[in-house]
Amino acid sequence: MPQKYISKWINKIAVVTGASSGIGAATARKLASQGLRVILVARRQERLEQLADEIRNLGGQADILPADLSQESERQRVYSQVESEYGHVDVLINNAGLGWYGFGTDMPWTIAYEILQVNITAVVHFTLLCLNKMRSLGTGHIINIGSISGSLPSQGVALYGATKSFLDNFTTALYRELAGTQLHVSVVRAGPVFTEFDEAVANLNGGLHLPTEHIGVSAETVANRIWNLLEHPRRVIYVPSWLRITPFVESTFGWIIDRLGPLLLQAQARRK
Repeated sequence: MPQKYISKWINKIAVVTGASSGIGAATARKLASQGLRVILVARRQERLEQLADEIRNLGGQADILPADLSQESERQRVYSQVESEYGHVDVLINNAGLGWYGFGTDMPWTIAYEILQVNITAVVHFTLLCLNKMRSLGTGHIINIGSISGSLPSQGVALYGATKSFLDNFTTALYRELAGTQLHVSVVRAGPVFTEFDEAVANLNGGLHLPTEHIGVSAETVANRIWNLLEHPRRVIYVPSWLRITPFVESTFGWIIDRLGPLLLQAQARRK
């Protein structure tokens, strides 16, 4: 009789940022179902408490750490508390992210600044904090939730896409630095995902609804791919897989996007 497979991640500590909804919540559920203890980090405490209760009721392990990741002191507090209570982080899912859709000239600086703090600064801060301890332990995995917009510059998401392009570069460089070790850094380049992200984007000052608001894979699909990535580490995955053609689309058909893209943004602006 074949021996039952036992994952190396059982009872390990996974920190999931942006865990109150969407990809973050689905990923937390998936990791908890596979035996990890998940630490849920996001701003909305009530949402976190509901998710933690749901996970516990299903037999999983979950704790919450409400925090505003745009603030350096909050990020440091979260990391210090995790180290104090759990010893170290085995898995870090850098999922928290903000977006805004509309003409770049209409974007308020306060929103732009917050996007930069959450999408870039928080990711770098958490990654460097965790990598330092992971290196001393000789093991660990950091997964950054990116986007196909990182390699396919698109009208309306100039700043968001630029932050995801940064994640691509940052992740790839670290992945190569860690070659030959048991430490892994990966990026998930996701296409449209059907979550409440669009509503959050449209509710920001001056923002428009994303043209992809009614399409996309489920957050659970992304979560399942993230689990597979933990079990079989590699530098990058696309969700869905066929989106791996994205870099070639820009280099080959960018001139078409130059002409048609602005028309799509203008159409969205007229809908508001």
